[in-house]
Amino acid sequence: MKKHIPNAITCLNLFSGCLGIVFAFQGELEWASYSILIAAIFDFLDGMLARLLKAYSEIGKDLDSLADMVSFGVLPSVIIYQLFVESSSTSQWLNFSAFLIAIFSALRLAKFNNDTRQSENFIGLPTPANALLIASFPFIAYQESFFSPYLQNPIFLVLFSLGIGILLVSEIQLMSLKFSSKGLKTNAYRYILVFSSLVLLVLFKFASVPLILILYFILSYIQFRPTK
Repeated sequence: MKKHIPNAITCLNLFSGCLGIVFAFQGELEWASYSILIAAIFDFLDGMLARLLKAYSEIGKDLDSLADMVSFGVLPSVIIYQLFVESSSTSQWLNFSAFLIAIFSALRLAKFNNDTRQSENFIGLPTPANALLIASFPFIAYQESFFSPYLQNPIFLVLFSLGIGILLVSEIQLMSLKFSSKGLKTNAYRYILVFSSLVLLVLFKFASVPLILILYFILSYIQFRPTK
């Protein structure tokens, strides 16, 4: 029985993604964003429970990728597509560039499943991190902030979709938030990221998410920079 628990949690991740797509096409982008957040929580829980219960399986691995594709690939693309619709874009074909995110997310997930180098850390931007970034966009777009005008600009949205897609499949090494121990020395950059993220969230709320992602890249670069 316990071997099915992680897969059941993964299905809840998938269900959250499906609901989010419905919300997004109905124009309820904030609820679509909440769906990504809920899916990310389920995505964290299924992995944690699989480790605690020692309930690993190939089916679970494949199911996790399929759920992530919907929640962290298709749903973010639909949110960006709806932002295109709400922007001054007059080209339907330009709007479709939002689905580059879904395509690159699929490539990213397929690469992750077959790349033995990513057992401890990531190579390329993880799909949940990208999805959470996009989940912040509806909130940022509807409030006065530095980033708001960009999210109403179709050219920025095209460049973002292409750029973030390239980051998903890039060879950039990024740290994971898996704490194999509580030691400060081995987890220093992870602790810095976690505590800095909490402070930024308190200060800037949803507008802090792009800043947190930039900090994530900077800390990962420092951690993995080549030594002479």
